[in-house]
Amino acid sequence: MSEHAKLGYIGLGNMGAPMAKRLVDWPGGVTVFDIRTEAMTPLAEAGAALADSVADVAAADIISVTVLNDEQVRDVVGELAAIAKPGTVIAIHSTISPDTAVELAEQLLPQGIHIVDAPVSGGGGAAEKGELATMVGADREVYERIKPAFKQWASLVIHAGAPGAGTRMKLARNMLTFTSYAAACEAMKLAEAAGLNLQALGRVVRHSDAQSGGPGAIMVREDMTQLASDHWLYDAFTHTRGLGEKDLSLALAFGQAVDVDLPLAEVALQRLADGLGVPHPASTTKD
Repeated sequence: MSEHAKLGYIGLGNMGAPMAKRLVDWPGGVTVFDIRTEAMTPLAEAGAALADSVADVAAADIISVTVLNDEQVRDVVGELAAIAKPGTVIAIHSTISPDTAVELAEQLLPQGIHIVDAPVSGGGGAAEKGELATMVGADREVYERIKPAFKQWASLVIHAGAPGAGTRMKLARNMLTFTSYAAACEAMKLAEAAGLNLQALGRVVRHSDAQSGGPGAIMVREDMTQLASDHWLYDAFTHTRGLGEKDLSLALAFGQAVDVDLPLAEVALQRLADGLGVPHPASTTKD
């Protein structure tokens, strides 16, 4: 789609406001709406056009929606679809059920309206700097049309697949985030029981994750089948498994010594080898 496409943005909360602000210099302009007038004022001062209602945004070619939940998404999309022209793209940036995006896409396809699910990751700070990641569920042709606009607020724009795929990818990503948070809390309980400084531990974790890449460092495979012995990752992941199982075993023994239950560490010890796709230590013969 031309850089002169008209943009619209609905929902100017913690994420929507900085994302919309990145669009005010777009050649085709951006029209914004929020039910709170005070949320629109800073965008108007920055150069955005203000709408009086959701329906007033429907004339835009690409409309971004960042609202609270599935119900609000359905309401907003329904209002837009009632008057939007064929070819309009409605991009949902809220984290919703993937079924919602699929259902809306199927419902509006006969009208020529394209529903895109494009949830984001990175937080408000990344939005302000234009450094979000967005995972886009859309037909390829639609994805290519909207990508230039999305690049105004995202430094990483990924085509996840058909409508619904963007949300599925976001849910997988957030599962990792919050599982990691639970594991971090477990590690803090262990450290606290040993009389360690939790602030210092946090500094070490943030520093070492910045160097190693954290869990994302192992997310380089094309599928989750077991690795053949000649696979380029086999030796590295076998080494990682060995280090991980050693350190997890030591941590579990440490937990027993200080009477701290470590259920996530126990699961990690049981499943690390299978997850990495390499044999357990008892099975040392290469495939």
